[in-house]
Amino acid sequence: MNYQQIIDEIFTALPMYHKVGSSAYKEGLENIEALAAIVGNPERKLRCIHVAGTNGKGSVTHLLSSFYQEMGMKVGLYTSPHLIDFRERIKINGEMIPKEAVVRFFEKFQPEFKKLEPSFFEMTTALAFYCFAEEKVDIAIVEVGLGGRLDATNIISPIASAITNISLEHTQLLGDTLAKIAFEKAGIIKPHTPVIIGKVQPETMPVYRQRADELSAPLHTAGNITVRPLLPDSPVARRVTITDGADVIGEDVRLPLAGDYQLENVATFVRTAQVCEPHHPALNRLIVRAIENVLGNTHLMGRWQVVAEKPLTICDTGHNSGGFAFIASQLERLECRKLHIVIGFVSDKDVDSIIRLLPRRADYTVVRASVERAMDPQVIADKMLAAGLSVRVSDAGVYETSRAVRCGAGEEDAVYIGGSTFVVADLLAGIE
Repeated sequence: MNYQQIIDEIFTALPMYHKVGSSAYKEGLENIEALAAIVGNPERKLRCIHVAGTNGKGSVTHLLSSFYQEMGMKVGLYTSPHLIDFRERIKINGEMIPKEAVVRFFEKFQPEFKKLEPSFFEMTTALAFYCFAEEKVDIAIVEVGLGGRLDATNIISPIASAITNISLEHTQLLGDTLAKIAFEKAGIIKPHTPVIIGKVQPETMPVYRQRADELSAPLHTAGNITVRPLLPDSPVARRVTITDGADVIGEDVRLPLAGDYQLENVATFVRTAQVCEPHHPALNRLIVRAIENVLGNTHLMGRWQVVAEKPLTICDTGHNSGGFAFIASQLERLECRKLHIVIGFVSDKDVDSIIRLLPRRADYTVVRASVERAMDPQVIADKMLAAGLSVRVSDAGVYETSRAVRCGAGEEDAVYIGGSTFVVADLLAGIE
């Protein structure tokens, strides 16, 4: 089989959460443990950092990868979902693994795998760990797929675990309170292994403290890290000063991740780097270089990404109320003559809570992403109309709709495309 045949098979034959939803979620670690055993337990050969959270874990993992790349290390990075190419999920020093590596892996192990009927994510996790071990990476930065305690990535023994923040998402699987969701995230905490909590929340900290105490795991927070924007603000990139209490880590640092929510993510990254590499003589300099070079080092996409100018056109993968609280505020501050928003959601999102956050001044176009989980655009539009928003429904695809909106906008307008990772994926695929 060639690469495309293998990709077609795993996309159609394996249950994929990000495509079909909770029916693809497999609770428990027995399957991934069996898969790992088939491929030689590569996770036992890896030095890892494990990152969980509702929002921000993708940005934090990419910042950590950039940090270790700046240290001159060979870095494996495992994240999800992908936007355009399946191999975005598995990178080494910011580059996607070769197609040939995917082919060799499946040709070698697929007959044994089929007996276990793995999920898409379980299969991909086994592939990532195998590739990292084969390539002898110095460190692997591993993002949790969903939750933490029962996530397929939770067979690793990391040097540190980081948890970014908690908001109500995937409640049908993880629980309907912040404390219940925190319990699932806290499942990545390991005995005698440092854990870094990015956002201190009163509902979740008792859960983390109890779990850390039970496992004698040193607990750290990013509470003393301040990432302060320097004015004037910019929708493309911003300058920040980073301090740890009274100590200055970096002054006038260029932050290419311009989303408001990234200030919190940078703080989480900084504390994690401090905990993992406390004695490095050039720690602060490496932290600054990691931040400033994160896009070039890791090729991160879809985070307040400017895809065009005149009119300014931005996309972002934020897809829940926790993320949209930041996004909506930043959209309100955009200096533009008129704001146009192309938006779509998947069916298991709390759309009502997101709609309450959306800017009133914008003109909205609702689209359907090319994924089975996509919510009916008319249902979304009806909810938005009831909330008093100006909205229309597009029958065209995301890229075609976005292009039409941009063509109809003035040079001094702004266009935002988002609401779902899949909306952004369709947009970027069209641009490419």
